[in-house]
Amino acid sequence: MPTELDLRSARLDRLLGINSNQDRDFGGLSESETFWRDHQPWLEECGYMLRPRYRPGWVRSWEGTNKDPWHCTDGPPGRFLLVLDAVRIRDKTDVCLKRIDTGKHKLECEIGTFFSSGSLADDPENHCVPILETLQFPDDEKITILVMPLLRKYSDPRFDTFGEAVDFFGQIFEGLKFMHDHNVAHRDCNSNNIMMDGSKMFPEGYHPVKPKLKRDYYSGRARFYTRTQRPPKYYLIDFGLSSRYQTRNPPPLEMGIEAGDKSVPEFQLSENSPPPKPSDPFPIDVYYLGNMIRQNFLEGRPIFSYQNRLYGFEFMKPLVDDMTSNDPSKRPTADEVVERFAIIRDSLSSWKLRSRVIKASDSLFPGALRSVKHWYRRIRFILLRVPTIPVKRA
Repeated sequence: MPTELDLRSARLDRLLGINSNQDRDFGGLSESETFWRDHQPWLEECGYMLRPRYRPGWVRSWEGTNKDPWHCTDGPPGRFLLVLDAVRIRDKTDVCLKRIDTGKHKLECEIGTFFSSGSLADDPENHCVPILETLQFPDDEKITILVMPLLRKYSDPRFDTFGEAVDFFGQIFEGLKFMHDHNVAHRDCNSNNIMMDGSKMFPEGYHPVKPKLKRDYYSGRARFYTRTQRPPKYYLIDFGLSSRYQTRNPPPLEMGIEAGDKSVPEFQLSENSPPPKPSDPFPIDVYYLGNMIRQNFLEGRPIFSYQNRLYGFEFMKPLVDDMTSNDPSKRPTADEVVERFAIIRDSLSSWKLRSRVIKASDSLFPGALRSVKHWYRRIRFILLRVPTIPVKRA
């Protein structure tokens, strides 16, 4: 009779598309990975090289050794791969490739290329992830590959100063306003869909699967500059649920969709509540960003909230409270959010902006060491007159 561990392993196998215990034990390719391996020669013809794991004839580096495949650079990624890293052959630039089923997500390609074309692509207020190239899949006209920059999570590495976090808030508010100004609602702008270009912060690069480590994986942690030293640009990604409208007068009405943040008041149902009604998606976008800041900077996430909590961001609370109002008519528009945030930003002293961001979970010794390093940088930045808020974006 199978044990609980056997059942959990079987469920994980199904999730990763793994067909046999042998594949799981020895780190073989999952079904989602074989798509990339089978089309690696075509992608190479298009000018993009995949890692050795996804090339025909790949031989596992741990065969005949005692190495753990999960600790090898060509080991299994442990996730469903609709998105994969690659290197653009002509200039060795790191990129990511996203597989899109245009039969189901036609607008993702349309909206992404819309913001990456013409004058919109060069607009400094545009924080939509750039589409560098669109590849039409040769075997299926419904499959498109979007080529985008290789990005990393917006909060990794952690923010060093309040000025860095303030720059982040400003960029993301600006990016949402830009989308709304062009009648596009993101409809899923939660923390999972906010990334940053860390290429300037990590001049020696980092491993695409384990971004805290060097490119050669387990030789050590990737070295990086702070955001103050090498300011990044933040991006809104994933337009699979986004909608574009001809006009916002009258406001468009849409039924709720299953997105990452399920706390939107318009979507909540109780036992005696009436059936859900169509809602304006633009105030919902404002809620998403407000709740992202509330969970990641003010209160912490619902689970393990103490460990996730950051100190000192109370100056954002009045704006966040309004952005997350239960009544969508009382939420500020994206334009109003940008205006109100500018007032908040201008009210903060240089001392506050240069202060270190502290987590509630910071332990004593690492926290003290981090504080010493911070003060060294702080004094140096003051002497060099480095701006308190990063201004030159990567």
